[in-house]
Amino acid sequence: MKSVPQISLEEAVALVKDGDILLQGGFGMTGNPVHLMHALAETGTKNLTFIGNNVGEVGIGGGKLLRNGQIRKMIGSFFTSNPEAVKAAQEGMVEYELLPQGTLAEAIRAGGAGIGGFFTPTSAGTELARGRETKVIQGKEQVFVEGIRGNVAFVRAWKADTAGNLTYRMTEQNFNRAMATAADLVIAEVEEIVPVGEIAPEHVHTPGSYVDYLVEAKLTLEDLGSSASVASSRKADETRMNMARRALNELKKGDVVNLGIGIPTLVADLITPEDGIVMHTENGMLGVGPSPKDGGGAMDYPVNAGKIPVTALPGSSYFDSADSFAMIRGRHVDIAVMGGLEVDEQANLANWAVPGQPLLGVGGAMDLASGAKTLIITMTHTNKDGSSKVVPTCSLPLTALKAVDMIITDLAVFRFIDGQLTLIELMPGATLEEVRAKTTAKFIEKLQ
Repeated sequence: MKSVPQISLEEAVALVKDGDILLQGGFGMTGNPVHLMHALAETGTKNLTFIGNNVGEVGIGGGKLLRNGQIRKMIGSFFTSNPEAVKAAQEGMVEYELLPQGTLAEAIRAGGAGIGGFFTPTSAGTELARGRETKVIQGKEQVFVEGIRGNVAFVRAWKADTAGNLTYRMTEQNFNRAMATAADLVIAEVEEIVPVGEIAPEHVHTPGSYVDYLVEAKLTLEDLGSSASVASSRKADETRMNMARRALNELKKGDVVNLGIGIPTLVADLITPEDGIVMHTENGMLGVGPSPKDGGGAMDYPVNAGKIPVTALPGSSYFDSADSFAMIRGRHVDIAVMGGLEVDEQANLANWAVPGQPLLGVGGAMDLASGAKTLIITMTHTNKDGSSKVVPTCSLPLTALKAVDMIITDLAVFRFIDGQLTLIELMPGATLEEVRAKTTAKFIEKLQ
């Protein structure tokens, strides 16, 4: 059995050269090789192309490299989790490329598997498809994406043996597993290194053949950033809770369900284990339970896609981001409940960007909108200026084409029935006249 060299943080980061493409595992600060990143921030290495889901948090992880001006270009799916990354992009201090989260994960997996690229329906018809080759495959427009490889990958595992076999803890697989396959040089930062044989073969997530060097480094609460702990509770007004309750009525026992941020998150607070609904989170978990009651954070619990610590229900499972989005694109998620900025008469969705703002944070929205079997949008019926969000044609950047099945607003419930926007229900306190006055889209009425 081979023996993988164990080196210091300083020795590890000395292997990164000016101009390298650096892959960095982690989802937010969960499973993030933060010690390697901070050690790299102490060097003069510069002109890096940084590839990761997001560029750490302010002053933490990749955020340190960004502050130092060591990053020339960043490629990821959700830069908006770090306001300094947004500012750097807006001011032209760094180049950037935004990819849907599932596309990013699959591109890294393809690069690691020696696959030149792939076609995906995710982002078809949107701003992110501009300039890319498209084809109609099996009746669907699909977008070509090249595989991604790096010069160096920094990954974080919970445990390694001396042969380089890695095992990850809870939702810390995320981007780490794919990235460990997709670089010329792979350096694994781990909590503990044990003798070969102490990790059972069936518990190895990344085989040692992928790993070149090991660095042992212990996590602290400070390393976890915003996931270090969870707030005790959140309050929502009755209008928003009414929308959440109505969405819950669409979920049935055994459904695999993904909830977006905003109003959809409130649905999670209403679900009980007895409901039998299987919650999916795109960073790699099925069977998401409620927030921990003891206020514990990501040191003790898995996290969801909002980077919030959660509990695991009996029968839960963990996997990596590439597998998670394979579930989504493969239509193994029954229902996605998402927020919206606009939905139009053609069932098109816009929910991730507004004109005049840099396109810096799409996350998993495009994958979920086009991949879930059923898409429910929850949103207020109008904007703050009173303009309708249910419109003839979306004016905002599109998330997905012809994807929406149901709209739940504070005033009304619509379904797309035989391709026609159809009003089926009024929400508490709303009148038909009010819905007509505040909806610019054409719809038919089949009130129940």
